[in-house]
Amino acid sequence: MILITGGAGFIGSNLVAKLDLHAEKHDLVVCDRLGTDDKWRNIAKHEFHDFIRPEDLKSYLNSHIGQIHYIFHLGAISSTTERDADLIVHENFALSKWLWKWAAQNKVRFVYASSASTYGDGSNGFDDEFSPEALAKLRPLNPYGWSKHAFDRYIARQVTRGDIQPPQWAGLKFFNVYGPNEYHKGSQQSVVSTIFPRIIADASARLFKSYHPDYKDGGQQRDFVWVGDCIDVMLWLYENPQVSGVFNLGSGEARTFEDLALAVFTALGKKAKIEYVDMPEGLKAKYQYYTKANMDRLRAVGYSKPLTPLEEGVGIYVREYLATEDAYL
Repeated sequence: MILITGGAGFIGSNLVAKLDLHAEKHDLVVCDRLGTDDKWRNIAKHEFHDFIRPEDLKSYLNSHIGQIHYIFHLGAISSTTERDADLIVHENFALSKWLWKWAAQNKVRFVYASSASTYGDGSNGFDDEFSPEALAKLRPLNPYGWSKHAFDRYIARQVTRGDIQPPQWAGLKFFNVYGPNEYHKGSQQSVVSTIFPRIIADASARLFKSYHPDYKDGGQQRDFVWVGDCIDVMLWLYENPQVSGVFNLGSGEARTFEDLALAVFTALGKKAKIEYVDMPEGLKAKYQYYTKANMDRLRAVGYSKPLTPLEEGVGIYVREYLATEDAYL
């Protein structure tokens, strides 16, 4: 069986969808909370063996020792605006540590989600060097990024000391992922899905003003990565058990938010109309103006598939999902 924590979430449900294509090979166990909104629709089209709540995860694993052979740990409080640091530490750090130890003790392969938010403002670069010394230089800007960074540092110490570890392990530093099934994320959705309803209604796309002298309004740059590329990397890791480490997962390019918005207009065949709005006060001091994944380490261990260009990925997302009657994968 393959366990996917956060399996009803954005990236997790895309992984479930891809693995379900080979359901005869895999029994999927999804661990997540569905709540009272439409998050359930993320997995409604797909088959799984079991669905468990996060609070039941430890007992489930302990009662299925020898049956779980792979863990994709994607579950977390992923909101960059969440301020309850105690809750974040419990969900994102303590549980991750427990899962790592369980996987190591039971010889279960383990892939977990880290984040580009661990890099903070980017002043120390975006190189996924995974030594305790390199990680100590990073300064995340919010509790979410800090919790992911804390777990990265924990793993780095474990590996450096030669402590017990899973037979394969990998951490993936996801950059700005966009694609279907992100609709439950509210304000944390990608800009593509956020501006789509306004564009389809012939209104202006709204982007944040810049408060940095080096970047014009809409000129803030991020590494936007198509969710399908993220799934391809995770499945490649599944097929290559000899590969372990922490790897950036982005497109390897820095593109502006204006580029992103223009790609949506182009996909819909509409003339571009963009207006710039004030950034929330609480976000101004903790805003990343530039991110760009260094993809050399992932390439060096053998991942060779081309990554999806921004305009191509946005076109697929808009035409095949957002602009259809059923936008779910």
